[in-house]
Amino acid sequence: MNEPGAIEAAKDGRPSLGALMKEAFLIDAWRREKRRDIRPLTRLAPFVRRHLSDAVLGIVFLLLSTGALLAITGGARQVLDQGFELHSRAALVRVFSWLGLAALILAATTGLRVYFLYKLGERVVADLRQTVFRHVLNLDLTHFLKLRTGEVLSRMTTDMTIVESTVGNVIPAAMRNLLTLSGALVLMVVVSPNVTGLVLVLIPLLLTPLFLIGRRIQRLSVRAQDRFAHAIGYAGEGLEALETVQAFGQEDFVSARFDSAIERAFDASRAQIRASGLMSGLMIILIFAGMLILLFQCAIAVIVERSMTPGALLQLLILAMVAATALRDLSEVWSQIQKASGAAERIAGMMDASSTIAAPARPTPLPEPARGEVSFENVSFAYPGRPDLAALSGFSLRVRPGERIALVGPSGAGKSTVFRLLLRFYDPDAGAVRIDGVDLTETCPREARARLALVAQDAPLFSGSAADNIGFGRHGASAQDIRVAARAAQAEGFLIALPDGFDTAVGERAKTLSGGQRQRIAIARALIRLSPILLLDEATSALDAENERLVQQALHVAMEGRTTLVIAHRLATVLEADRIVVMDAGRVVEQGRHGELLARGGLYARLARLQFGAEAA
Repeated sequence: MNEPGAIEAAKDGRPSLGALMKEAFLIDAWRREKRRDIRPLTRLAPFVRRHLSDAVLGIVFLLLSTGALLAITGGARQVLDQGFELHSRAALVRVFSWLGLAALILAATTGLRVYFLYKLGERVVADLRQTVFRHVLNLDLTHFLKLRTGEVLSRMTTDMTIVESTVGNVIPAAMRNLLTLSGALVLMVVVSPNVTGLVLVLIPLLLTPLFLIGRRIQRLSVRAQDRFAHAIGYAGEGLEALETVQAFGQEDFVSARFDSAIERAFDASRAQIRASGLMSGLMIILIFAGMLILLFQCAIAVIVERSMTPGALLQLLILAMVAATALRDLSEVWSQIQKASGAAERIAGMMDASSTIAAPARPTPLPEPARGEVSFENVSFAYPGRPDLAALSGFSLRVRPGERIALVGPSGAGKSTVFRLLLRFYDPDAGAVRIDGVDLTETCPREARARLALVAQDAPLFSGSAADNIGFGRHGASAQDIRVAARAAQAEGFLIALPDGFDTAVGERAKTLSGGQRQRIAIARALIRLSPILLLDEATSALDAENERLVQQALHVAMEGRTTLVIAHRLATVLEADRIVVMDAGRVVEQGRHGELLARGGLYARLARLQFGAEAA
């Protein structure tokens, strides 16, 4: 199953670009030892600054809601000291009026706080997803060698969701609990310094398990998320190759492999849950023990020492409960923040990856108008991870503007590698690849690729309409341009016959169309690009004899005035070429026309007899 823009894999004995795209990237960054702090979350700061007004308003309403909550404790004290103790109806009305006002303020500010902070979280993650995806699309293919696509998607879904919850809910909850705890302690000092001193002694006992167990929770969380991403990778592979899985009757095997990965992820999650449960239970025990000690001391102060009023006792107990609740919530929030830190670290790893295929600081512009000249000058290249196995070795080729070149050779000769270097998916290890006399490493990759149009052997299409797929070749193409390109590719007839014509949805990877129909849409996509250089990876191989004849006629017209390089597997293709370039072991071994090369009796003659049979003679 190939990805969009892939070139067939079997050539050169190398993984296809589709296979490479099915592998994710940055395994070293993601598998390195995870940090135990929350510094990765600071990488979200630039995204938060983009929406500073929401952040500021959220924090303002957070402060107001916290202040209203603490004010209610003072109202409760006045109920006893000025209402019950004085037996005054007017005092009670006044106190309860203030309590009602504080409750209204608390309700309004809490609602506004939730709105602005949740909105901030959604917006930050939306921006983050867009930034990461755009960055990933611009990475070179060396980053797609280790992990499966499903694992990359897990980073952009599961990890992003964790970050979204953290920005909009968890961090605000931590801030709210910190403010509440701090405000409660300040008011407790005002009410009773002696009792507050006891509380301050108890707090370190509560915080110790928070930090000790919290660090273990972070490590377990990272392990669980990594295992889940691995399982999603298996699921993505199975779904992408569903037809193959069913054709070979391997549903049970693929399902069992996914089940095993899910079980490993579950085991890691269960370990994390056990640690979280232990911390929550321990915190509750310590908090209630502290509350009992505090209640006993307060009772002594009211009943025996007469150093505290009943209202002050009530306020102190409420403040202590508020502080204890805030501290308990902090223990839970802290584990969530550490989990989010692991997610943010993996996302940061994706954003930190830099592409080696990039425009130089001062790119050399390609000459205008475009001529379509292509040259390879003593190029040597080996794929990353296989430095000892050269795909091209001293490869030299010059293609004149408008010339039609057929690349022929055994599997592994380097034919597809020529296309990949010309598209600048990779840079050569030695030598130079030039378009119109400009070294591709000295110009902008997008500008160079704009002069190329590719039709792969099994050209992938996208979900959407047929018109969308054809228009993908040139941004801003009009409906008339799309129709002209379809007509030239002999696709107009069957497209008009579809239920909604050119606007008919073709489904994921255009599986609702036949192979020949998909290929003709891919050819139309290349034709609409109007590029001076056409790359054909045996573009007619998926067509029957009649369709091949029609498309060959269309391609013959399209080749006029264009430089064309064809990876050829059919005799009709090589017969139309101005020059046949025979490759073996990454080098050019023969060049010439069909008849000339047959007469020489070399590699081409042997390949022709094997590949083209008696027709070649």
